[in-house]
Amino acid sequence: MKPGTLTETTLLVIGYGNTLRSDDAAGPLVAGRVATLGIPGLRAMACQQLTPELAAELAEAVSVVFVDATTDPLHEVELVPLMPSESGQVGSHATDPRALLAMAQELYGTAPAGWLLKVPAENFAHGEELSAVTKRGIEAAVDEIQTLVAEWTF
Repeated sequence: MKPGTLTETTLLVIGYGNTLRSDDAAGPLVAGRVATLGIPGLRAMACQQLTPELAAELAEAVSVVFVDATTDPLHEVELVPLMPSESGQVGSHATDPRALLAMAQELYGTAPAGWLLKVPAENFAHGEELSAVTKRGIEAAVDEIQTLVAEWTF
């Protein structure tokens, strides 16, 4: 499939992190950038944390890319496939992407194909200043999502 054949909410991009903790803002910043691209069938959301209420959004999507800052020792973005967690257990507030996929499957009978797009980060201090590595990572993450849509590899 090509981008012109995407249906409503074919790809959901959820960027999460704290926008007041420097590089932790990478996820929401990527989601904000992707939302302005005007790609048919792509819906982008920014949130501070993943909550159980997002399971309903997942059930409406064919594929989902979660975007988050990571302190993993990488110097470029990394796209990792996700499977629903076996337990499906989530907390009452924040949870992780695999648990949300499991919750969507359990509650709505369907879960999208899922990926985690990790953006390298090194500064989580209070503030809004991004490190150079995260600035580059945000650009690369937006490019990665555009490539996914163009190639329709998910």
